Amino acid sequence: MAVGSARFGPEASAPALGVGPLLRRAVLLVPALLVAAPVLAVFAQSTGGGDLWRHLAATVLWDYVANSALLLAGVALVTGAVGTACAWLVAMYDFPGRRVASWALLLPLAMPAYVLAYAYTDLLDVTGPVQSWLRAATGLGVGDYVFPEIRSLGGAVFVLALALYPYVYALARAAFVEQSQCALEVSRTLGCSGFGAFHRVGLPLARPAVAAGLAFVAMETLADFGAVSFFGVPTFTTGIYRAWYALGAPAAAAQLSSLLVAAVALILLAERLLRGRASFAPRTTHLYRRHRPRLAGWRGGAAAALCTAPWLLGFLLPALALGLMALDRREAPSLGRLLALTADTLQVALLAAVVIVVVALAMLVAAREAPGRLARVTLRTATLGYAVPGAVIGVGLLVTLGTVDHALAGVLGHRGLLFSGTLLALVYGYLVRFFAVAYNPLEAGLARIGPHLTDAARSLGHGRLATFLRVHLPLLRPHLTSAAILVCVDVMKELPATLVLRPFDFDTLAVEAYRLATTERLAGAAVPSLMIVAAGLVPVVMLCRMTERKLRAHEA
Repeated sequence: MAVGSARFGPEASAPALGVGPLLRRAVLLVPALLVAAPVLAVFAQSTGGGDLWRHLAATVLWDYVANSALLLAGVALVTGAVGTACAWLVAMYDFPGRRVASWALLLPLAMPAYVLAYAYTDLLDVTGPVQSWLRAATGLGVGDYVFPEIRSLGGAVFVLALALYPYVYALARAAFVEQSQCALEVSRTLGCSGFGAFHRVGLPLARPAVAAGLAFVAMETLADFGAVSFFGVPTFTTGIYRAWYALGAPAAAAQLSSLLVAAVALILLAERLLRGRASFAPRTTHLYRRHRPRLAGWRGGAAAALCTAPWLLGFLLPALALGLMALDRREAPSLGRLLALTADTLQVALLAAVVIVVVALAMLVAAREAPGRLARVTLRTATLGYAVPGAVIGVGLLVTLGTVDHALAGVLGHRGLLFSGTLLALVYGYLVRFFAVAYNPLEAGLARIGPHLTDAARSLGHGRLATFLRVHLPLLRPHLTSAAILVCVDVMKELPATLVLRPFDFDTLAVEAYRLATTERLAGAAVPSLMIVAAGLVPVVMLCRMTERKLRAHEA
């Protein structure tokens, strides 16, 4: 989810509630400080634990570094190649299956990486259907042939690439569609082949979009916990969880978290430097390709195969595998357990959506009347939480809320924890993690409300609050709905932050699926996994519809 930028200044006449300057500043500063507190707590806590840190540095730290780096490089390479190639073919050519592939390539967004890991482990393991069929067809025994091990670093690259390539595909496709057809035609008249036009003209012009997509892929790869933990690949996220819970070493977990945050910051900096100061704006009015060349013969078949394989492997095949696994009711949770899990998941998702949407809307409204620099800094700080891995947010919040609990216990004479291990702490973690998810659609909606609407309402005698409630809020309803749905689905899929922060005896569908899968009850994990995928389809369908409408408008 791209982090947007609000419009500030007198030209951005937007809803204003008429609150005082101090309250406006509080509305801006408090959420920004709440988002920054866990990350600052991580860095503050990372100063202790010297002996254990030296032990980690001498034993497993370099495994974490090497595995995280190899995982990041492999996933970035595969997603960049697959996402960009599919985007170019869908945007620039016509071939068999193109209309289906144009939207189906986005379907893996509904399939979390850890769910893909469960499905492919069942498919490709020694006792799975693929190897069982291979042995039956060839007559070979278990040790008589070589088969790639899915529970490995390579397996983690495979499932993460399938889950994350749509980030690159969606942004690159939009960039290719908006490119000038004149520039491509000129390159062909100068002797460039189809690949040459892509390599020398199309790809350089789409570089900012591809770089932004790869930055999202990199952040999600470093933040992943479910897939790498299930495959037994030691990375920073698994090391953080192990240091906190297995070793009981908050300082070591904070130090690992600090390194992970630094890695994410370097990725964001590299993406910004890659953009540089180059201009990528088209300088012609002849922009869009209305009649795509038809690829026939082997070229059409190759294009169809390339654009079908990613969504077939990333969505359809694992969904079918999960459906077949779900038919085995021996290990599946009982109906009562599933209903309780669904109720808990929906409860926390809806609560988090309401809180996050209200906070994001309040900050955006307050930013329109606050000084420009203060608004820019606070909003940018609040949206940075999306770039922080869930495991880091969990550790930071445990440190932050633990400090607050101890301070309040000394003042109030209360024994026990007031905030840590409560639903409030979990919603707080979601606020830090997913504020940007609600912020972007709301910012886009507010930007579309012109100043003439505000002036017309005020001329009819409405005050600022009445104007906001009667004019602006109804216009924002679609954007509020979109923001709430996106937050709900992201909360339902979130695993590491939920594992760390959830209250005692409180599980979500994601936690239950992870618990069952890690105890080798994959068939039992299939039902909650399918429910997560079904929920994830909602925003994907919304995204597909919006994308197709925009592309049809461009090509009209």
